[in-house]
Amino acid sequence: MDHSITILSEKEKAILESYMLSADGLAEFWGENCEVIIHDLTQLDASVVKIVNGHLSGRQVGAPISEVTLNFVNKMMATPGMNHVTYFAKNKRGEAFKASISAILGEKHQIIGLFCINYYLNTPLLSFMQTFTPITKTESENISETFVENTEELMLNALEDAKKTVYSNKNKEIISLLYQKGIFNLKDSVITIANHLGISKNTVYMHIRNMNK
Repeated sequence: MDHSITILSEKEKAILESYMLSADGLAEFWGENCEVIIHDLTQLDASVVKIVNGHLSGRQVGAPISEVTLNFVNKMMATPGMNHVTYFAKNKRGEAFKASISAILGEKHQIIGLFCINYYLNTPLLSFMQTFTPITKTESENISETFVENTEELMLNALEDAKKTVYSNKNKEIISLLYQKGIFNLKDSVITIANHLGISKNTVYMHIRNMNK
């Protein structure tokens, strides 16, 4: 394997660290049947520096890189523009999984690590459905999220939410809720909200000043 990187710079260590945070989030999203691994290619005999749901393969931090993964690394290094690969495989127990290997690039765009995902295909349907079924409000309040195309739409959605929350529709309370959400940090937010509330921008500024006191 032609791999000249023997030590990571501080910036490259930070790059690997950022992927470790992403590993936790991805594994939580897909559930306990998704294994996520971060490899540090400067230490092939103990390349696993992060693993989530390692019970699926029996590996833990400090485990070496696998032969299959190493072969794919060599292919990626030998093929310009090839920075990821997806394939199907089986573990020693004969359990099938879909795998993805993505290169983590260093300061000079060389491969310094790997972001790997293994999703086990023998996951019971019930377990899979539970992962993607909203929990009841007695366990945790479900979150309603609206995706917008511009900041004005964001302001107006926040305004409508505030109106629904404030039963009496009092402008002061609405502005207070928008202020707490950080809406007034957006450009032209005061004018936009004032126009839709039918009040002057000076009234909006007055309520904001009172909240800052």
